[in-house]
Amino acid sequence: MSMRQDVGTGPNRRVLLSSGSSFEAEVGYSRAVVVGDRVEVAGTTGFDYRTMTIADSVVEQTRQCLMNIREALNAVGSSLEDVVRVRYILQDRNDFPLTWPVLREAFEHVRPAATMIQAGLSDPRMMIEIEVSAVTHSGGAPAEWRSL
Repeated sequence: MSMRQDVGTGPNRRVLLSSGSSFEAEVGYSRAVVVGDRVEVAGTTGFDYRTMTIADSVVEQTRQCLMNIREALNAVGSSLEDVVRVRYILQDRNDFPLTWPVLREAFEHVRPAATMIQAGLSDPRMMIEIEVSAVTHSGGAPAEWRSL
């Protein structure tokens, strides 16, 4: 994650994370928001945000989505193992079964609540977007952040 911002104090304190994606700056949202022990990760696509490239395979886009999400979760002391809710948004619902092996690898032992939605995505190259909710084990942020 390229930028962290603390907003508010006490129970209203939020930690906002940015991946540096141009989408976040253009639209005005955070890659992830931490409040208390909850982490909400924004809908995350298969773009490699470092190079702003995207594969033309739904399977490879799914892998990249999960890598992007893992990076956001790790930045706040969480992981894919801490995911409690996941939403899959696909341009074409018929692509969903193609993603199952990759999703099973990531979530087989966690078994979060899940929903699949078919919807148009903001860029026609995007085939899948994944959004997750997770918990942290450090009161919302790594220990060094809590002292700020």
